[in-house]
Amino acid sequence: MRLIIAEKPSLGRAIADVLPKPLKKHEGYIESSSGDCVTWCVGHLLEQSEPDHYDPAYKQWRLEHLPIIPQQWHLQPKKGTRKQLTAIRKLLKTADVIVHAGDPDREGQLLVDEVLDYLKLSQTRKKNVRRLLVNDLNASAVRKALDRLQQNTEFAPLSVSALARSRADWLYGINLTRAYTVLGRKAGFNGLLSVGRVQTPILGLVVRRDLEIADFQPHPYFEVFAQLLADKGEGFKAKWQPSESCQPWMDDDGRVLNHKLAENVARRIKGKDGTVSNAENKQGKENAPLPYSLSSLQIDAAKQIRMAAKEVLDICQKLYEQKLITYPRSDCRYLPAEHFEQAPEVLAAIRSNADQLVSAVDGADTHRKGRAWNDKKITAHHAIIPTSRRTNLPGMGDKANKIYGLIARQYVTQFYPEHTYSARKLEVVIEGGQFTASSRVSLQEGWKVLYPKSRKEASESENQKLPDLKKNDSVLCQDSEVAEKITQPPKPFNDASLLSAMTGIARYVSDKEIRKVLKDTDGLGTEATRAGIIELLFKRDYLTRKTKNIHATETGIALIRALPEPATSPDMTARWEQYLNSIVERRGSYKVFMQDLDHQLRGLLASASSNGLGQVSSMSVKPYRKKRTFRQKKKST
Repeated sequence: MRLIIAEKPSLGRAIADVLPKPLKKHEGYIESSSGDCVTWCVGHLLEQSEPDHYDPAYKQWRLEHLPIIPQQWHLQPKKGTRKQLTAIRKLLKTADVIVHAGDPDREGQLLVDEVLDYLKLSQTRKKNVRRLLVNDLNASAVRKALDRLQQNTEFAPLSVSALARSRADWLYGINLTRAYTVLGRKAGFNGLLSVGRVQTPILGLVVRRDLEIADFQPHPYFEVFAQLLADKGEGFKAKWQPSESCQPWMDDDGRVLNHKLAENVARRIKGKDGTVSNAENKQGKENAPLPYSLSSLQIDAAKQIRMAAKEVLDICQKLYEQKLITYPRSDCRYLPAEHFEQAPEVLAAIRSNADQLVSAVDGADTHRKGRAWNDKKITAHHAIIPTSRRTNLPGMGDKANKIYGLIARQYVTQFYPEHTYSARKLEVVIEGGQFTASSRVSLQEGWKVLYPKSRKEASESENQKLPDLKKNDSVLCQDSEVAEKITQPPKPFNDASLLSAMTGIARYVSDKEIRKVLKDTDGLGTEATRAGIIELLFKRDYLTRKTKNIHATETGIALIRALPEPATSPDMTARWEQYLNSIVERRGSYKVFMQDLDHQLRGLLASASSNGLGQVSSMSVKPYRKKRTFRQKKKST
């Protein structure tokens, strides 16, 4: 008998549907006429044991108990899962072949592996377990996957990486949450002070942004523009580029703060001749955006339809279970080369399911094979795309329809040509000062015809057209002007920008050495966990929404101020995420990771013991009040 263990009942049913009929449904599994059986987990059937499992004394939260570090780790069944574990145990006893059918990521790999370990499957039998990777629940895709079973041992690094992450989260969260909650109680704060390896640095990002906005002091700065006239009567505007000699009157961002300096430049150039010192003309192209990973989809959904990350993931899961899209928790934006052959069927399904994309599908060139189809870029899973299934999509609701539409449009885009444009840049010298002007004109819209223009693109389409000038050509400065502007504070985080920060955390890492080795895609958390972590911060009253913006609450600000800086910044966690990936790639080791964690954890606890009480006493901090802007002050005076 072949036993297939799926991660979820929906996947189990999809696998059973392609096995020989008739099917017999039993308690916790499905049996095919060939004798093969399909059972399933219901997400994680097991969880890490609580500290008091290792020592009853740990029921009391005391600083002297810390750090709590199990010498022998124990898992226990989650509430309501014992019946399913019993069903799997019985089936394992009679199975000749065992097939691991967890989701194709490191969490899915661990989820089934830990069940086999907990049920004490022998090492000999473990070596013979096969691996089934299913990215698409449609019957044809499942059949192909069953024909391509691999050895489960090949995916051991995925499981080890997920195990290291799971235990690290337990150690970090249990010890620091207990430490700061106990210190908070001693200081008179009776709430739970939850600290997490990923959640706390995310909260730190929001708190620092909020405080930066609150402390922002606006100031005026000045730009000089020259209204130029070419020999053929063509007019255009150029902007002054201050030289190094102007630095004493500039801020760190190169903006001129001295009004008299700007006025002097404007006065000197008016009515004077200028010379083109450099002229650049080039044509460029933009490739179509790649199909979605989960994070890139969540970011676009937040920008375009203001949908929270957790809601996007929940809708994607439903679409996946309805066999309308492929595996949703993907961190990949590429497709296997063989998928290109399925394009006509997928496009036909999109045309049937999404009325708003009928004309887009009709305009697609199905012979066009773009950069998305690249086997070298594929890991355990591929990008999120529609399947070939046709259904009554509007019946699933407006939000599901919109998410499917985003995914479908991103796929259709792959069959459209590049967007091409002509860019021109002129550099002009007037009275020793340098002025620049640029323009960009679309030549072929290409894939952009499928997307509504952003405000920025709309303004670019209306920008000035520069004359066709060459180096050493003369121009006349007909007029000049000084524009007074006001510096603006950084923008608050919203769903899109916070997710973007989590996926590209290198931008927020302060340690230059860490930043050097991080990739643009290295991030905090995983594709599957980011949405849940953000929601957790809201549930714990550390974050709040004000219209579309995300802000820290009084408690969130106070917690970050109470914790040592390494616990609130992304540097340490980014380094951990990178090392967890190195374990997947067989370059890192579980032992080294856990030893490093032990050392860092003890250092943080020592810092809490020596400094934490005084810091936690600041929990009475008042919520920040946004300061008035420069314009508000000016108006009130």
